[in-house]
Amino acid sequence: MEVLRTNSAKSAQWDEYVFANNESTFYHLFGWKQIIEKSFGHRTYYLTAMSGKRIAGILPIVHIKSRLFGSIFCSMPFMGIGGICADDQETAHVLLEAAGSLLKKEQGDYLELRHRKQTDFGLPVKRHKVTMTVELDPDPEVLWKGFKSKHRTAVRRAEKNNLEITLGQSQYLDLFYEIESVGWRDLGTPFYRKSFFENILGQLGQFIDIYMVFQNGQPVATAFNARFKGEVEGMWTYCLKEYSGLQTNYYLYWQMIKQACEKGFNQFHLGRTTPVSGGAFYKSKWNAVPRPLYWEYVLNKASGLPALDTANPRFAKMIDLWKKLPVSLTRQIGPFIAKNIP
Repeated sequence: MEVLRTNSAKSAQWDEYVFANNESTFYHLFGWKQIIEKSFGHRTYYLTAMSGKRIAGILPIVHIKSRLFGSIFCSMPFMGIGGICADDQETAHVLLEAAGSLLKKEQGDYLELRHRKQTDFGLPVKRHKVTMTVELDPDPEVLWKGFKSKHRTAVRRAEKNNLEITLGQSQYLDLFYEIESVGWRDLGTPFYRKSFFENILGQLGQFIDIYMVFQNGQPVATAFNARFKGEVEGMWTYCLKEYSGLQTNYYLYWQMIKQACEKGFNQFHLGRTTPVSGGAFYKSKWNAVPRPLYWEYVLNKASGLPALDTANPRFAKMIDLWKKLPVSLTRQIGPFIAKNIP
């Protein structure tokens, strides 16, 4: 079996494999290679395991190198999942060996593989994140009846607040970015350039929905979702704090879940979150089940597992400071930091 570095000339063959493999995700699509290279300038290594002329496995890797955080190899950065995808254990091991060789050759600190399922390779692993998943039904009324009465009451109250939801793409990109960048500032986290989302729409727009919620013509909430192989991926969502009294979150989430049911999707992933957190608690109200994410590591120059997340006390002061900065300033300097945080 041979492992090759795949370029755009073989992108169609790569994506054919992604659509055919049961374990693949939206984040395995080849379009992400161009998106990340164009948006951030990072070097990418899209490894393909070939069995004769047939693809037997894939592994997309992004090399993020910065003075702030070191030399990181990641599959896939900025997303919760996107690691090794292979026909069998033997092929997966071949890809892992090739990735390890690449890590050593380029003198990287470590390789981070983000998986929905833990591999059998005995790698060091972190389970600090989960994805909250709602099992859908063709009839949204089935889900509605499964919610607690207090939860249904909150949705009904929201529906009386003159809220209106619309669905689009590029026509809502500016509004989405304005709202979402406020949300990330409020969380104390640097956000990406708007061009990142423009590039996602340019490469993978056929899979993307941007939801906007208005109240009396004023945009108050937004969501950026992907549709892929019977599942909806909730990628970025935020409701402006000053409109929280309208129960906007309840309105937005119910409308999205209901539409996903009516369109025949099987699952709605409400996004990556920290277990036992406010976000996880809110999403559980929709009967979303936490499913662990397994981030596995191959260490090279690094002496231990990384801790590049908001729970690290090392970043507490910086997070508090960021929350106090004007949004206009965070939009200017945030992208230079965000592109180096996988």
